[in-house]
Amino acid sequence: MVSMSAVARADDAAPQRPAIKTNRWQEDWSVLANPALRTEPYDAIKYIPIMPWDLKSYMSFGATLRERFESVNAAGFGVGGTKSDTYVIQRLQFHADVHFDEHWQLFLQFEDDRAFGKNVTTPVDQDPLDLRLGFLAYVNATEAGTFKARVGRQDFDFDLQRFVSSRDGPNVRQSFDAVWGDWESGPWRFIGFLSQPVQYDLQHPFDDTSNSHFRFHTLRVERQVLGTNELSAYYSFYQKDNARYLDASGDEKRNVFDVRFAGNLNHVDWDLEAMGQTGVVGGKDIRAWAVGARTGYTFAQFAWQPRLGLQVDAASGDHHPADNVLGTFNPLFPNGYYFTLAGFTGYVNLFHVKPSLTVRPATNLSVMGALGFQWRETTADAIYMQPNIPVAGTAGNGSAWSGAYGQLRVDYRFSANLTGALEAVHYKIGNTIRQAGGHDSDYVGVELKYAL
Repeated sequence: MVSMSAVARADDAAPQRPAIKTNRWQEDWSVLANPALRTEPYDAIKYIPIMPWDLKSYMSFGATLRERFESVNAAGFGVGGTKSDTYVIQRLQFHADVHFDEHWQLFLQFEDDRAFGKNVTTPVDQDPLDLRLGFLAYVNATEAGTFKARVGRQDFDFDLQRFVSSRDGPNVRQSFDAVWGDWESGPWRFIGFLSQPVQYDLQHPFDDTSNSHFRFHTLRVERQVLGTNELSAYYSFYQKDNARYLDASGDEKRNVFDVRFAGNLNHVDWDLEAMGQTGVVGGKDIRAWAVGARTGYTFAQFAWQPRLGLQVDAASGDHHPADNVLGTFNPLFPNGYYFTLAGFTGYVNLFHVKPSLTVRPATNLSVMGALGFQWRETTADAIYMQPNIPVAGTAGNGSAWSGAYGQLRVDYRFSANLTGALEAVHYKIGNTIRQAGGHDSDYVGVELKYAL
């Protein structure tokens, strides 16, 4: 006779349907080899066996549609006559995921990005149909560890995506043509890749390219410490021809050194990161740095599980224009939502302090309110917007105070396939931006995303 506890253990061990992820290539639908789990309308295309004798050999198809309404008053705080703008951005992705066995994977994803009614479109707003991801991956798990490799067009996202991200906030995500290797053993993980970031052309389908004029290579090591908390460090080489800064221009070769410690313990969570940069731009030496910290405490015993959070960020600016040193920090490939979706804040030449409160009134509902306060690290350099766009007329003028903003963010999961979000930001500028011709600005974004 089988005991009830044994049945419960068997149920706990039973495979579960995978959750839909932001990076769709990370989903494993092989569990649908079990017909009992094929309960959803699209399961017929989520698991198509290739070789009946090998349940790990299958094809899977999927798609993601994201629609976002945005109203901005105004981009660039209205400096230079920038007008208010109200528009809709749309991202459509569809993919094919082929697993030849437990070791090999071929993933293809196409993306079509549109901006309807936007006054000015840029390569992060619109990109007609193109190949976003297309790579061959290999995985081999042994007793010694797990080896992973990928070759082709792919994406990277490190940590909180302060500096290396797949850029999910804006409309057009960031891809890299790369060779990637990964070795995991016990608490250790070693990563290395050579890449050329994809450059987007918003004119025609299938015209995105990458070339040797823009490169990004990385060696990274991670280790779990004090349980599952993570300590990591990496070195990157960033090369871009014909780079332009306010105080330098020419070929850029930048060495990047990064260290991070993140984890949680007794309802306290933290994420601490520091980055230093050296190298040359044109004939000038690079000496730049940045630090970032997010920490919080969750009152898990209370209703709505309130979390009090504090975010502190800083990044260097250029202290002495016209000398032989460039101090302006390069935020590399930041994610648009690290500060806010409004785009009013870039990770360049700033001090930033942001207390926040997050509550969960229902299982699928999260509400966050925050206040952000910003200064410049040096008044000799400009105030910057995302990702590293200087506000005209601010470099060398005014005080360190940039301004303050309020942010409200609401996220709701309607179902396993449909999510929604609302974000509102009001930015009250300081006198430096006002004297440059700017004004207080507002942002409202409403988003729906459906994935199958």
